[in-house]
Amino acid sequence: MPAEVKSPRARYREQTRAEIKAAALQQVAEGGATALALTRIAKEMGLSGPALYRYFAGRDDLLNELIRDAYDDLAQAIVRVGTSTVGTPRTALHALADACLDWATAEPHRYLLIQGTPVPGYAAPPDTLERARAALGPFLTVFAAGDPVDAYRPTVDEMAVWLRQDGAVADWVAAHTDRPAHEAAAATALAGAVVAWSQLHGTVSLAVSGQYEGMGHRPRTLLTGQMDALADGFRLT
Repeated sequence: MPAEVKSPRARYREQTRAEIKAAALQQVAEGGATALALTRIAKEMGLSGPALYRYFAGRDDLLNELIRDAYDDLAQAIVRVGTSTVGTPRTALHALADACLDWATAEPHRYLLIQGTPVPGYAAPPDTLERARAALGPFLTVFAAGDPVDAYRPTVDEMAVWLRQDGAVADWVAAHTDRPAHEAAAATALAGAVVAWSQLHGTVSLAVSGQYEGMGHRPRTLLTGQMDALADGFRLT
């Protein structure tokens, strides 16, 4: 099917929106999300305030787009590694964790947009949940091969209940593991992915926000040890 041919007006609108987002990201990089000011962006671009609002309804609308883009880029970085990694589940786990750390340290201001609340009172749009799950999906594949030690059994049991209660989560897990929700491997995969995501973002968030500076270690060294310990906890080969 031939690609849709966009009108000059549509192309101009897309280009202008992209330029607005680029200017917004520059502001965020320089001063954090609270520094985002649409009036300043309009002035820099030679637009009037009302003209800019034809492209974004307000600050939160612009933030929504920046957050969606950040989630999509992070997911692409992780999925790209997940689909190209060969070897054992343990090797794949390390590759996925490294991909997240690499992206976050290269794009710290964008990473911080998707962790926590970027500005007081802001609520992310509901569709960011699906974007976050896209980034987490490859971890499900890794842990589907796991055999958790006793310490992780309570978490696996709780994930099994979640799978029975939430059809959307069950479908998401099945799509990445080829295992129906009632099988133990599905709950194991979900438990491993959630624990990995928790440990990963704990370390990455502290690294990106500069909390490890002066502590005498590299975040990647810490992350490698955490992922190895987690792989041991799920008996990944």
